[in-house]
This record gives sequence, C-alpha cells and structure tokens, in this order.
Amino acid sequence: MVADLFHYGHVNFLRQAKQHGDYLLVGIHADETVESYKRRPILTMEERIASVEGCKYVDQVVPNAPLEITQEWIDTHKIDLIMHGDDVDPAVRDRWYGVPIELGIYQSVGYTEGISTTELISRIKSADLG
Repeated sequence: MVADLFHYGHVNFLRQAKQHGDYLLVGIHADETVESYKRRPILTMEERIASVEGCKYVDQVVPNAPLEITQEWIDTHKIDLIMHGDDVDPAVRDRWYGVPIELGIYQSVGYTEGISTTELISRIKSADLG
C-alpha cells in the first residue's frame, strides 16, 4: 500500500485484511514506485511506515514492496494471502497480482467510500486556512 496521509479508510482496509488471518504483514511502496503510476506521496516513506506500524491491526511493515507480486516475494515473506481494495482496475489487478491470482491466494476487500488521500488533498486545497 501507499498509505499516504493515513486516514480512516486505510484503517478500515487494514481491519478487514486482519480478519482474514492471524498475522498482518503490510508492504509499503517506495516513493519512486508510487510515482510510476500516480503522484509522488506527500509523506516520506518513514512517515508512512510509522503511520501503518501505529495501526493496531498491523503486525509487521515491509518497506519497498513491489507493485507486481512475484512468487519470490510470496516465498520470501511466507505469505498465505494477498489483499487489495476492490477499487483497482481489473487490468491493473491482473498485472500486479497475476501470480497470487493464479495461486488462488488473492482476495479483495471493500473500499471505504467517502474518504481517500485524493479527497483529503482536495479539501486542503480548498480550505480557507487564513
């Protein structure tokens, strides 16, 4: 995950993911990785990691997670299930999660409506902070 401007939608995702197992490992994408498909994160990698580590549902955070999940990544981290929000485009999902989908270890969870980092940025831009 990116976990930029960590908010209750992120917490809701992590809560749902934790319900599917007894240990939740969360991969955080590097700034450059995120920038390859959308804007550069506002928070630094260290700030994003600290935010996710502070969530009570998370057991471990791994920095520099890849976008495309490989068999090697799954084996290295002893992963039994890969989770993503259900808001991802099917073509992107298949490219990034093709291996876990083939292995039958991919599952999506509901996206939290009404909150997103993009929405927060928009609110900040339109706020009268004077």
